[in-house]
Amino acid sequence: MRYCFLISNTSSKACPLVISLVLILSGVFISAAQVNLLNKVHIVHLGAKKHDTPELVTKSHYQILEPILGSKEAAQKSIVYNYKHGFSGFAAKLTASQAKNLSAHPEVLCVIPSRTLRLKTTRAFDYLGLLPSSPKGLLHDTRLGSEAIIGIIDSGIWPESESFKDTGLGPIPQRWKGKCVSGDGFDASKHCNKKLIGAEFYVDSLAAETNGQYDFHAENEYRSARDGAGHGTHVSAIAAGSFVANASYKGLGGGTARGVGPHARIAMYKTCWGKLGCLTPDVLKAIDHSIRDGVDVISISIGADAPAGFEIDTSDVSFGSFHAVMKGIPVVCSAGNEGPNAQTVDNVAPWIITVAATSMDRSFPIPITLGNNITILGEGLNTFPEVGFTDLLLQEELMETSIAQGQIKGKIVLAFTPNNEAIQKADRVLNAGCAGIIYAQSVVDPTVCSGLDVPCAVVDYEFGTDMLYYIETTDVPLAKLSTSKTLVGRPVASRVARFSCRGPNSVSPAILKPDIAAPGVNILSAVPDGYKFMSGTSMSTPMVSGIVGLIRQTRPDWSPAAIRSALVTTAWRTDPSGEPIFSEGATRKLADPFDYGGGLINPEKVTDPGLVYDMGLDDYIHYLCSADYSDNEISKLIGKPNQCPSPRPSMLDLNMPSITIPSLTGEVTVTRTVTNVGPADSVYKPVIEPPFGIELEVNPKTLVFGSNTTKNTFSVRVRSNHQVNGDFYFGSLCWTDGAHNVTIPVSIRTKILRNYV
Repeated sequence: MRYCFLISNTSSKACPLVISLVLILSGVFISAAQVNLLNKVHIVHLGAKKHDTPELVTKSHYQILEPILGSKEAAQKSIVYNYKHGFSGFAAKLTASQAKNLSAHPEVLCVIPSRTLRLKTTRAFDYLGLLPSSPKGLLHDTRLGSEAIIGIIDSGIWPESESFKDTGLGPIPQRWKGKCVSGDGFDASKHCNKKLIGAEFYVDSLAAETNGQYDFHAENEYRSARDGAGHGTHVSAIAAGSFVANASYKGLGGGTARGVGPHARIAMYKTCWGKLGCLTPDVLKAIDHSIRDGVDVISISIGADAPAGFEIDTSDVSFGSFHAVMKGIPVVCSAGNEGPNAQTVDNVAPWIITVAATSMDRSFPIPITLGNNITILGEGLNTFPEVGFTDLLLQEELMETSIAQGQIKGKIVLAFTPNNEAIQKADRVLNAGCAGIIYAQSVVDPTVCSGLDVPCAVVDYEFGTDMLYYIETTDVPLAKLSTSKTLVGRPVASRVARFSCRGPNSVSPAILKPDIAAPGVNILSAVPDGYKFMSGTSMSTPMVSGIVGLIRQTRPDWSPAAIRSALVTTAWRTDPSGEPIFSEGATRKLADPFDYGGGLINPEKVTDPGLVYDMGLDDYIHYLCSADYSDNEISKLIGKPNQCPSPRPSMLDLNMPSITIPSLTGEVTVTRTVTNVGPADSVYKPVIEPPFGIELEVNPKTLVFGSNTTKNTFSVRVRSNHQVNGDFYFGSLCWTDGAHNVTIPVSIRTKILRNYV
């Protein structure tokens, strides 16, 4: 069940359109009367705090809830969490009618049922040029990140890992206000140190949702900050793991493991529990505490399934993130793993830094040698012993009786998997005891080999067809399947990963998402039992979070929006070697802004972008007004009266480091303001790469900055020469002073007939 109640019915953002009176749960129809009797955890958003002290904030929550429930005792029993540090609100067990009555309270912004979010699951930093041995640069300037505090909301942490040793670290930063909390298998006095400086866990919503029946032991979980899943450990070590020599996964990817900031500090907020996932009231409480504790950045490698929700700007992660950003704390979130289809990107609020995933210049080829001595290089992570020459069979030719009778034992099977039926048959082949399997796919996805207990490799249809020809023209076809090798550098090309969610933004199409990309394929990092490869935007997100934490040490006066701008405008649009970045999908193409935002993160350029597209509270109010939120809703969110101008502002003029026009008819003029963060006396001129069929005219033609002129506003007249409804075309606008190239992506779609798909 998912619904929300907003006190205004004039807003076009007033919830996902319909509040159902009939629900379908597990195939059973439940009447509205029955639903009304069910207690479910709801999040009650109240917006900005009206009191400075947490005690008064908490008291105000009970004053709101008591009249609805009838007594103070009932309110105390109902409330699960009080959000009282970064913003105001509470989570409580409510019936549907109680939630609806509560939504009518004049101080309530929105009431939303709890929902479950999902986790979005050595070489990378050398690939990005983030080298600890460099005599200058981001790591040198921040002393390996020694003052940075990375707040991570995830599945916990394995404190014994070598990646979390505090050897060589100085005192904990004095501004830190957080704490370590003991629990099942986690002794705060023993397991926290100068590296792991904070560790909390959140189970109240978990207990409320499961009526206290969650079986921690059966789910391989710990009622503490200790990590049972391994995901949070992996993510933490990517962001801020210490130096660990000779790390590898069964000999693959060997080298010195380290995080973005090897001396940065970690604060773990555990909100995710085994297969159940991450409950939004717990996540929101973790954001509240991270604001209180004084982290430099909040890293969230979790999200909802696509598509993004309509109520994005008044719910869970986006709501809490708004208040973190208003207090100067950047929030970095994963774009999601439901790619490569369009409009799947998650975490799309304009104040969030949303991260896509790419591969890097390292791969793990698997030699597949045929009986005719031709060797084909597949992909995957095969650490099993070599399978010597044995029969090579084609899955399509295998009878179900042959599979069931175990006639494929000791043999290698080539499996073309164009559909679910073929995939399911391949699963039966695996269960029947084959010696190895080779998947042939239209788009190579080595993750299909993850977790298999037999040797596995993946090839594309071209090489699969070569092997098929060999099978059909040979009396006794044979194959040998070797273990993976580690290949670094050329000729390995960078690609936007197939799983990485793509734009355009389905909630607000004029806001470009994702913002930036980072490596997220086959990332070696710490897990409870050593080191392991994982892939996902979960892995690319902490890379960006770690870099943002370092930026905050060198540029402490920059806002979260300025940091996002610097990430976007300095990003690589090729890989670091200058080769184009392709995008994996049904057909491979050159990557565009809907694949990777501004491009691939470039950590050694990001602290000197020249100009930034900055934003603050007034800009976010501009966005909320343009998105048709009511004055009442916005006033509660920001904690002070607000009245949107009439006519309402255009979302096209939000000061994003991008220009995205989803419905251009004729022509339109958009404006942007840039702030000089480089040399005082600078002169910039535009370099325009217009999208196909689009004219761009920039005014003024020169931006002049001086000691008294740190900001300049410019306009861009955009005109379409297309005569039909089209798709997006892409270009760029760069302001350059000869030393800095401040480049933003431009994405334009012509819509002659505006509301026609």
